[in-house]
Amino acid sequence: MTHKPMVKFSNVSKAFPGVKALDSVSFEIAKGEIRALVGENGAGKSTLLNILHGVYSEYDGTVEIDGKEVNFRSVQDAIHFGIAKVHQEISYIPELSVGQNITLGYEPRKGLFIDYDKLHEEANAILRRLHCRFRSEDSIQSLSTGEQQMVAIAKALFHNARVISLDEPTASLSAQEANTLFEIIRELKANGITIIYVSHRLDEIFELADSVTILRDGRFIGTHMIADITRDQLIKEMVGRDVSAFAVRKRPRRFTEEVVLEVKGLSVEPTFRDVSFKLRKGEILGFAGLVGSKRTDVVRAIFGADQKTSGEVYLGGKKVEIATPEQGLAHGIGLIPENRKTQGFVKTLNNADNMALASLNKFTRRGFISYPAKWDNCRTLGEATNLNTLDPEYLTEQLSGGNQQKVVLAKWLSSDADILIFDEPTKGVDVGAKEEIYALIEDLVEQGKSIIMVSSELPEIIGMSDRVLVMSEGRIVKKLDHTELTEERILYYAMGEQQ
Repeated sequence: MTHKPMVKFSNVSKAFPGVKALDSVSFEIAKGEIRALVGENGAGKSTLLNILHGVYSEYDGTVEIDGKEVNFRSVQDAIHFGIAKVHQEISYIPELSVGQNITLGYEPRKGLFIDYDKLHEEANAILRRLHCRFRSEDSIQSLSTGEQQMVAIAKALFHNARVISLDEPTASLSAQEANTLFEIIRELKANGITIIYVSHRLDEIFELADSVTILRDGRFIGTHMIADITRDQLIKEMVGRDVSAFAVRKRPRRFTEEVVLEVKGLSVEPTFRDVSFKLRKGEILGFAGLVGSKRTDVVRAIFGADQKTSGEVYLGGKKVEIATPEQGLAHGIGLIPENRKTQGFVKTLNNADNMALASLNKFTRRGFISYPAKWDNCRTLGEATNLNTLDPEYLTEQLSGGNQQKVVLAKWLSSDADILIFDEPTKGVDVGAKEEIYALIEDLVEQGKSIIMVSSELPEIIGMSDRVLVMSEGRIVKKLDHTELTEERILYYAMGEQQ
């Protein structure tokens, strides 16, 4: 690794109305280095990358690439200069082939027409370099999420990128797809490409990165070689406090033997079959399993978002029929979905409107919506969830990921639901916001509410659950009490081993 900086930020500051997103940030990244960029949601990571990639051209300070000062006026300017980004949510045009998506807007031409032979030849050369099994001619819709991620990297290489940033690239990938991605990133590094890697998953950072830069509240906190920092030190610098044991119950367990929900023989063929379990009052019931174990499908069917093909649901000992989310809500069930951006809140609405979505009847006076009542509700629940910012008229979409999740939580708290289903409650959320969400979950069970928590993070499942149901290939294969929980035991059953 050379010591010549490939990327250099000097006193970079950026302000938005009411918020200083970056405050005089200075650091540099060497050529051919894998640099992790970490910090809580709202720390300034996205803003800094948006400056680097030409999304924001107005800012204070300077950015240098390979010794030359730059100020990109657009994303296209950055791409032309060899600065490319692989987004967390892959965007593509489904009607086009893989190769057409890779070369979009820069297709090789023969006169007035696109030269498809050359297009596929060039795209396939890059796909071979990335060890992809699919070809340029294939439909992009036929690819898995991990393969679509490779297309995004191929697009960066097509533009001869010298610097590639990856924003939470494994959020939707299986473990196998993530390992393949890591191998590719290491090859890119070996070829002299500089990688900026943004992730909340500390395992990935310690496995992959050469060094890590920490931002907090828009300020540069420090850069460390990975070999020279521990996880606890890293977390402490990210949040300014020690949260090494944040996924741990801080209060006594509150569950009773009263059964508030019983599911018998629930099936959605052919997705999952014969799921049966009980949820007790004041209990946090964890659902564990690998990607594809169908945990989300089960909770969606209980809530009424998906139609069951057979089985029975009992609430307080009485059989109920729940065929729609409206009926689920009417029976006192709330679902905080895995994908908050598409299912959790409405992008065009502000915080007050989003929080009121599941309980509009509470804010209706003689057939009219009472906006002061909605704003009061927003401020009350915003304080309860430690929302930043508390402004009822602030667009939810403009909040950081952790604060968006708090708005979704507040929406269901406003509904007075007694059973709350959390599907990946801290996905894409920084460690500080995680701690706040865990405290909120403990508040809820203390109030007598009951929680179903679906999570892929085993420390979260082990630290928070009273009991855990382990799923594998659409079936519950093991039920474990909190005294029996270890990562090894959960994985043993999740991988399909028999009792």
